[in-house]
Amino acid sequence: MQTTVRGVRVWDGEEELGLSDVEWLGDRLVAVTPSATDTPDSGLSLIPGLVDTHVHLDTDAVTARADRNWAIVTPPEERSLHVLAQAQTAMRHGVTTLRDLASDPTHFAVSRILDAELLTGPRLVTAGPVGMTAGHGDLFTPPHYPYRPPVADGVDECRKLVRHWARAGAHAIKVYTSGGVLSMGDRVEWRNHTDAELAATVDEAHALGMIVAAHSHSSIGIDRALAADVDSIEHATDMTQRQMDAIAERRIPVAPTLLIHDRLKTRVDDVSADAREKSAALEDARARTLREAGERGVRFVLGTDANGVFTRFGDQMAEVRIMAERLGWDARRALIAATSDAANAIGLGEVTGRIRVGLGADMVLPDGRPWDDIEELDTRRIRAVISRGRIVSGDLRGERLPRPS
Repeated sequence: MQTTVRGVRVWDGEEELGLSDVEWLGDRLVAVTPSATDTPDSGLSLIPGLVDTHVHLDTDAVTARADRNWAIVTPPEERSLHVLAQAQTAMRHGVTTLRDLASDPTHFAVSRILDAELLTGPRLVTAGPVGMTAGHGDLFTPPHYPYRPPVADGVDECRKLVRHWARAGAHAIKVYTSGGVLSMGDRVEWRNHTDAELAATVDEAHALGMIVAAHSHSSIGIDRALAADVDSIEHATDMTQRQMDAIAERRIPVAPTLLIHDRLKTRVDDVSADAREKSAALEDARARTLREAGERGVRFVLGTDANGVFTRFGDQMAEVRIMAERLGWDARRALIAATSDAANAIGLGEVTGRIRVGLGADMVLPDGRPWDDIEELDTRRIRAVISRGRIVSGDLRGERLPRPS
């Protein structure tokens, strides 16, 4: 069924098109044309749906609490419904594409179901993790627990795990070049994998057509990620000026994951003192580097590290506003980072992230003009969300909605 919205101010992911009519047929934009001169201005705008390049969907969607035992005691059949529920919550808040950076067969199944349109949900890109024994990805599971997510030690095991994820249905691969914050007993400065293991992982992923995202907090870890020729850097907290320039020159996308560290400062009941201490140290480093990195041309894209607990699915618009503030960007630049460039960063630039004929129909209908004033990028202004051509929140009349939940 063909759908048309008329008399809206369109920002297409790169620039404002003015008062326009937009038509789509199923999950395909078929026309974006200037409105007739006598078309009344609806007072609404149309922007692409947001693209969050770094999330973790596999958490308890009911309690929104940090419970390390939840994934252990909850069977995959049940977890898949939580993954779906979290993705749908993000979608209703205007995030129509997500990349999960610690995926397993549960996520792969949800992604396939959504692609087949058996259920309504956003586009879901999945990344299989390739980490080491006692590495950041391994230290989320209690040490005594015998049933653990797969790890790879040695060059051959790294190649094999990449192939395992490719066969299972992953779209991408995640590696680790530093320790992390919420992993138990971890230290940010710890090395994860040898250079040879990283090189083998990236080589195998690229040979199978998968891009590679690297978790990297420390400056040493960032150097190792750059040397391994990864396709994106997650966090990149302690960048040096030399690294900023190299990242900018190579146009490597960086997901800054800002809001989560603000939240970790205030979470006393369900965040360990060790994790809060590590997060605070990283925040000090980030305060020194972030604005300078933005000024030196580092290609930041929207990536929140949302897991429904510390950063919620629905906080993405707040993250974009914080990006604009801390990077010293204007509204247009911040919105590009959350739509068209974020889609490019995860290999979906020819699928979504723009309002362009031939691309998918993923759009948000807000009031205001967030490309002029980033403070108007707010879930409270959403009047409708269109995902894969379906109106999944509100309606095209643009009436004020209750805040999405």
